[in-house]
Amino acid sequence: MKLGIVTPVLTLLPRAHATWEETGTFADVTAIVQEAERLGYHHCTCSEHVGIPTDVAATRGGRYWDPLATFGALSAHTSTIRFATHVLVLGYHHPLEIAKRYGTLDRVTNGRVILGVGVGSLQEEFELLDAPFADRGARADDTMRALRVSLSQRTPEYRGDYYDYRGFVIEPHAQQARVPIWVGGRTARSLRRAVELGDGWAPFGLRTDELGEMLARARDTDAWNARTEPIDVLLQNEHPLDPITEADRVTEQLAKFRAIGATGVNVRFVHHSPAHYREQLAALTQCEPA
Repeated sequence: MKLGIVTPVLTLLPRAHATWEETGTFADVTAIVQEAERLGYHHCTCSEHVGIPTDVAATRGGRYWDPLATFGALSAHTSTIRFATHVLVLGYHHPLEIAKRYGTLDRVTNGRVILGVGVGSLQEEFELLDAPFADRGARADDTMRALRVSLSQRTPEYRGDYYDYRGFVIEPHAQQARVPIWVGGRTARSLRRAVELGDGWAPFGLRTDELGEMLARARDTDAWNARTEPIDVLLQNEHPLDPITEADRVTEQLAKFRAIGATGVNVRFVHHSPAHYREQLAALTQCEPA
């Protein structure tokens, strides 16, 4: 299975982050991502939020580093690890804005971008950005269709329900011929969106049995069976993993993920310092099930 990290420091979720992350630096992040790369990890993540209402920050957290700047800087210190937005909120952007900005990032990183996307649920942030909220699901679907034919094209053309464009040069555009698009979320609709329009599903906040049931239902759909390429399923552990002291339990959890169809894991660790985090990275590589 692909191993990816939910990168520390970049996001602080209340009661879910380590104390050291509050004062963690970009140098700490760089060292961790470099170690993950050395150990063969597939990707690291960074989320997008522009502004969190102060009352909402108590539950969602208020720190969200910008993926473009963060990944651009990290790419200068790495060569193989991939960079997954987890997630980019589609409703905040025009498809060609995404194609230009993340196409440029794909050039900067030498083809290492994974576009993790989501519909978004924070109405106040939509209103802050003057972005439509009520039809965000249908608009996100149209954006994904537009991105599929635009990300890697110099003169993209698209006509859909919300977006209609042609006759514009987007340069630079993505280096990859097909930028992977992973759909985040925690609903059956997010999985359906991933199966119908994306390359992968990267849910969060769900128990293993819930994930297994959702994936089993999805495999029975016409959309799943009509795919010409298998879908990536990147699961996230509900509780932080501690492979140093609980190797057997971690191996068991990874085996459960694999049994329900996971092709990768977005890992959250128990960690008490940057050094401890790097030790956990190494320990996890010894736990992958046979």
